[in-house]
Amino acid sequence: MTKVKWKALFISLLALNILVILFVLILVNLPAKDKELIPKVSYEEDIQFQIHTNREDLTRLINQYLDKEGLTGSIHYEVFLTDEVELYGTMPFFNREVEMKLTFEPIAQKNGDLILKQKSVAVGHMNLPVSYVMSLINDRYNMPEWVSIRPNDESIYVSLQDMELKSDIRVKAKEFDLKNDDISFLLTIPSSLQ
Repeated sequence: MTKVKWKALFISLLALNILVILFVLILVNLPAKDKELIPKVSYEEDIQFQIHTNREDLTRLINQYLDKEGLTGSIHYEVFLTDEVELYGTMPFFNREVEMKLTFEPIAQKNGDLILKQKSVAVGHMNLPVSYVMSLINDRYNMPEWVSIRPNDESIYVSLQDMELKSDIRVKAKEFDLKNDDISFLLTIPSSLQ
């Protein structure tokens, strides 16, 4: 009788294993309840990121960009952000290089561009008209296409929207308060990249 019990228990255990496997297979193949497992994502809208930075990091980024793009050309210049935008460089004057420093007040525009309004000009120890110095800079310095020097307005217009970045990413200035070190940009990644 023990042999019969052993066979019956073995067959019962085998049948139970087969039932469990069938039950699991049925559950796996049943459709999920009215919920989708993968959420729908819209690929038709552009993606936007707001970036906050500080004067020191942005100064490093600007000067790296100028060097990498070869925009300083044969005449070297650098940009520093303090409580204002400072441009240091040299300019030729009677076969001699003269040091200069220009300072600007940045003004973020509603469209995301920047206007750099001229505050002061120092060219060696000379007092030269601002429009003359800005015309010389416009003629001698290699500026990106999206930067336009306006000598008559004593300003520089920085069209951030026209700045060419990889993958057609667009940049807009949201806040550009150097005195409080509050600088933020909106980066827009086109939906065609996704």
